[in-house]
Amino acid sequence: MNLFRTKSIEQSMADADEPGRKLKRSLSSWDLMIMGVAVAVGAGIFSVGAKAAANFAGPAVTISFAVAAVTCALAIMCYAEFATAIPVAGSAYVFTYATMGELLAWIIGWNLILELFTAGAVIAKYWGIYLSKVFALMGVDIPPSISLGGVDLYWGAFLIVAVFTVLLVLGTKLSARVGNIFTLVKIAVVLFVIVVGFTYVKFENYTPFVPTSEPTGGTGAADVMKQSFFAFLTGAAPAQYGTLGIFAGAALVFFAFIGFDVVATSAEEVKDPQKTLPRGIFGGLAVVTVLYILVSLALTGMVSYTQLAEAENPTLTTAFEAVGNTDAAKIIAFGSLVGLTTVIMVLLMGLSRVVLAMSRDGLLPRSLSKTSTIRATPARLQIICGAAVALVAGLTNVDLLEEMINIGTLSAFVTVSIGVLVLRKKRPDLKPAFRVPFGKVLPILSAVLCLYLMTNLAVETWIFFAIWLVIGVAIYFAYGQRHSRLNEKFAEARASVSGPVGKSAAVADAKNHPGAAADADAEEAVNTRS
Repeated sequence: MNLFRTKSIEQSMADADEPGRKLKRSLSSWDLMIMGVAVAVGAGIFSVGAKAAANFAGPAVTISFAVAAVTCALAIMCYAEFATAIPVAGSAYVFTYATMGELLAWIIGWNLILELFTAGAVIAKYWGIYLSKVFALMGVDIPPSISLGGVDLYWGAFLIVAVFTVLLVLGTKLSARVGNIFTLVKIAVVLFVIVVGFTYVKFENYTPFVPTSEPTGGTGAADVMKQSFFAFLTGAAPAQYGTLGIFAGAALVFFAFIGFDVVATSAEEVKDPQKTLPRGIFGGLAVVTVLYILVSLALTGMVSYTQLAEAENPTLTTAFEAVGNTDAAKIIAFGSLVGLTTVIMVLLMGLSRVVLAMSRDGLLPRSLSKTSTIRATPARLQIICGAAVALVAGLTNVDLLEEMINIGTLSAFVTVSIGVLVLRKKRPDLKPAFRVPFGKVLPILSAVLCLYLMTNLAVETWIFFAIWLVIGVAIYFAYGQRHSRLNEKFAEARASVSGPVGKSAAVADAKNHPGAAADADAEEAVNTRS
């Protein structure tokens, strides 16, 4: 059993062209850039920034956003190098399969499912809540949930997931056009927030810019579970603010940048991916970073971070209500609703594409990878993913798993950053259209920063993450490893190279390491055939 066998790039490209399982290339650089902005400018800018300022970084949340942006930019460079070398669906999963082997690829794919599924469910639920708030501002009282047999059902989550599931089944290009309209509307709302917000700025609210670290006031097990994993490892008492608070804030607001790895999952649906992918990804990241920093400056200048901390769930609306501008609060509520709408669409698409790639390889049931003959979309899979997200969002308390989104993303970023170096060593013949500059320095720096941000997530998040990984590994050995298409090819190739024509050296080595020579020769044979 070779758990670290790799799948050649040529084979990945061939599988992407398999009749009945291929996707249509229809997206442009503009579509990708808007897609990145669409998934990033949503919950991150309307709520997470305020929460990070209130509970972790104070006015220095601007630095938190900058740290998160730099970390994301470094990782996205690695994604761009990979995506232009292997322009197929699956993102970090496919990249890891080509460099570090099947088991790690499965773990990364499993983590991507965690990220995209959880994010889709959390944001779909928030969308339903925001919809009720918008109705309330219009004088219409519609509760966000209804009771069915003693179970609370968040009907809004079902509605929005169903709408975008249908759009995605009808076609990626159509979904992108609808997303473009929503995205332009919410960018207009964000610009409104920035312009109006700066008219209320009081410079004294920026002082102290980095609040002094202070204990959270608790010493019990619950308080320890909420502190960062880094603080837990170093034995520090539960605290907030200070320098560590900036990085804890960065780990939280990293949620606002998850869209750009989702964009990479659409590589197989992009026209001229070698040029289109880097332009679209970096263009979107630049727009989002500027907007985030300006919004965070306006937010913390309008009201003191201590005032934000008094709110149970601080948002941008909290700041405008505090300065007495309720009309702006209404516009922000509408903007939040529009913002979350496009996020859900992109997450649903990304989730189906990751599962599609894994099922093509047999690690999940192959039947899931079939695409429509008319529109070349994974219709059946998209409906399954949409139904699962809608059920979880509508019937469970997904709020507890918000940070799971970040840890799933960051773990994928670490692997991709390291994987770029492995790819360069294994395939020096490849000439991707984009290459991360400064040799090994930036990929290593990216991996270190992502790993450090992971340690700034809460202890309970790491515990949930460990449980998720255990479940994933169990599924891999129970199903994925045995049904892997690469496993089947290895078995065939190994049988062919284990006959009397094998080299004497390989035979001698096999006596000391049973199966090792055959596995090595089998891998070479499989990759040669690819």
